Amino acid sequence: MATGMSALPRIADAASLRAGAAPSSAQPSSGPAAARLRAAWPALASRATGLWLPLALLALAEFAARAGWVVPHLFPPPSSLWATAAELLDHGLAGHVGASTARVAAGFATGAVLALALGAAVGLSPRIERLLDPTLQALRAIPSLAWVPLLLLWLGIDEAPKLTLIAIGAFFPVYMGVVSGFRDVDRKLVEVARMAGLGPLALVRRVLLPAALPSVWTGLRNGLGLAWMFMVAAELIAASRGVGYLLTDGRETGRADIVLTAIVLLALLGQASDGAMRWAGQRLLRWRDTYTGAA
Repeated sequence: MATGMSALPRIADAASLRAGAAPSSAQPSSGPAAARLRAAWPALASRATGLWLPLALLALAEFAARAGWVVPHLFPPPSSLWATAAELLDHGLAGHVGASTARVAAGFATGAVLALALGAAVGLSPRIERLLDPTLQALRAIPSLAWVPLLLLWLGIDEAPKLTLIAIGAFFPVYMGVVSGFRDVDRKLVEVARMAGLGPLALVRRVLLPAALPSVWTGLRNGLGLAWMFMVAAELIAASRGVGYLLTDGRETGRADIVLTAIVLLALLGQASDGAMRWAGQRLLRWRDTYTGAA
């Protein structure tokens, strides 16, 4: 009797195979994969939403160029930029990208380290704030291009003025983020920490720094974005390599396709670096329970 009962599932599987269905033992293997796909689909669709606007703008630009609404020599269709990019790849585009990326990395690191140190000192000490902050705020109001003649006079036309200009651009957003982050910490948290017997160093490490970290990270992201902008200004001065040099070369040779390709490349590089910072920030600040917007 038991043997007959144990044969029933095998008979049922055979019947389902004859009917064109998969056996019951194969169903669980496809279930988890389908469930993961269904769970990931809303996130993928949400991320793809941001592509609609640039794709629509590209389609409009392509139509305007093909229809003759604009002068093709001054505004080539976006589809022709692929050929320009291939041409630039054959003439050392990777070297230009590498040179610009190295300048941004070095300048941003220098400016960010100085901004973190001075911003923490100003944010933690009212006395240092009274001493340094007025001067730094005055320097922040100086336009970026106003530094160019002075840097050329002091440092020449080599790498030093370019890196200094990029460091200046990255410094002030990071500095403002650090100062505002420390000054916006809830006073009640500090009072509770002092009542618990925390000393100055422990207070900074366990209370002030974690509470200020979101603002600090926002300042770092903004500083990195400005570092790319100041890199272009630096390479427009006197450079023989870099994406900014491609902008100058395209202007001097009258090739708008090179200029547009360089602009698109700058947008992609900036978006990639900001995406890396955003990804790192999400993991570094995953302990926060913040509002993410209405559905």
